[in-house]
Amino acid sequence: MPNGAEANDLQKIHLHIGGEPRESGSGGVHEHLDPYSQKVQTLVPLAGEAEVNEAVERALAVQESWRRTPPEKRRDILNRLGDLIEENRAGFVEAARRDNGHTAWAGNVTVDTVLQYVRYYAGWCDKLTGELMGTLDTRGEFAYTAPEPIGIVGIIITWNGPLISLGMKVIAALAAGNCVICKPAELNAHVPNLFARVAREAGIPDGVLSIFHGTGEAGEAIIRHKKIRKISFTGGPITARKILHACAEQIKPTVMELGGKSANIVFPDCDLDSAAALSVYGVFMFGSGQGCALPTRALVHADIYDVFVEKVKALMATLTVGDPSDPATIVGPVMNKAAADRIEGMFERAKKDNAATFLMGGNRCGGALAGLNFIEPTLIADADPDHEISQVEIFGPALIIAKFHDEDEAVAIANNSEYGLAAYIQSRDVQRVLSLSERLVSGGVYINGGSQVNAYTPFGGVGISGFGKEGGRAGLDEFLNYKTVNIKSLAQ
Repeated sequence: MPNGAEANDLQKIHLHIGGEPRESGSGGVHEHLDPYSQKVQTLVPLAGEAEVNEAVERALAVQESWRRTPPEKRRDILNRLGDLIEENRAGFVEAARRDNGHTAWAGNVTVDTVLQYVRYYAGWCDKLTGELMGTLDTRGEFAYTAPEPIGIVGIIITWNGPLISLGMKVIAALAAGNCVICKPAELNAHVPNLFARVAREAGIPDGVLSIFHGTGEAGEAIIRHKKIRKISFTGGPITARKILHACAEQIKPTVMELGGKSANIVFPDCDLDSAAALSVYGVFMFGSGQGCALPTRALVHADIYDVFVEKVKALMATLTVGDPSDPATIVGPVMNKAAADRIEGMFERAKKDNAATFLMGGNRCGGALAGLNFIEPTLIADADPDHEISQVEIFGPALIIAKFHDEDEAVAIANNSEYGLAAYIQSRDVQRVLSLSERLVSGGVYINGGSQVNAYTPFGGVGISGFGKEGGRAGLDEFLNYKTVNIKSLAQ
């Protein structure tokens, strides 16, 4: 923990206004529940409009000095932040368990991922350059472009992967020279709080970075504040529509990452064991299926469908469901009672409508886990392609499996969705893989188990999965304006 603090210090949640910790805010408090036990772990102070306005004023006071901080100094500060995240790995893993019910494996994955983003974007700080356009005419006129930070950026992130979102968004914005005001979901009390503390210890100047939980009033204030020049949001389409409407009034640009319903197309020539493992562990291990780009729809060629189903069922039967602090646990709880009720309701409606066959699971867990927020690992077949079970994110420990007979049918099923965040193909046929990658309507296509989130490649969707990119140079450019400077020679 920072400065040698003990693990129980995670319980002390603060607002971080311009880096300065505050014990209370004008928005009251939120009772933070342990996703596993559902007992109150801590009280989370909430910001309101007053704290947003103060954070903006503090950012305005240092915006120019942060922008003009030598790039190598920003690089060193961010690398120091990476060092501190690594030093506090155990604290972040424990914070992820308390916030999301993450297992130690999932918590360590989030730390590894954020470290990749920190190191990657720190490396860009001293490499941002524009272009020289050359002589435009015989008079010696020429032009160049200069990358400039946008100014103050508002970042609003959802609850399912706060540390990864902080790496994707906050680090990129800081590397580009922006000040940041970030509002995580109040369901995540511990991870953002610890991140804010180590960021200040790393040397990010006061005023440059504010991280605080807040009311809807605080979120509205961030979105509508005229000095906040851009909004980057991770969440769902319903909230995104409200944000976009408010930003449209100011013609304020946004980045939207809004989830997915990702298809995983499995062909007979693939490694069936690896493909089955991806379908099971790729859905159930990270956050109990609460991930935006997980391969939650397995589309399997008819020639191998029955064999594949049996492989998946066998692997699912080995999944240990329970206390995320137990090293043997693979599937922990879903986020809270509201999430468990929502998932259970989707299952019940699908059963009532005869819209799917539940091969495994489909209920809340019983026994020692009865009454808690646990959903049985669920395998769904014969799903009506137009029913909500096929069209809406389940966002829980559930895998839909469907049969196809040829490539055209596979593409048609995969593209039968308003979402378009990720798609997966399992095949050794290079020509097929390249052809299908062009035909799938998706922001990313991942072949034979390829990772969907890494720092050096752009990540983002199409359709109601949103727009804009996170990761790679494209993710950095979201936080830059490129100014064109045109110079005319005065020589006669």
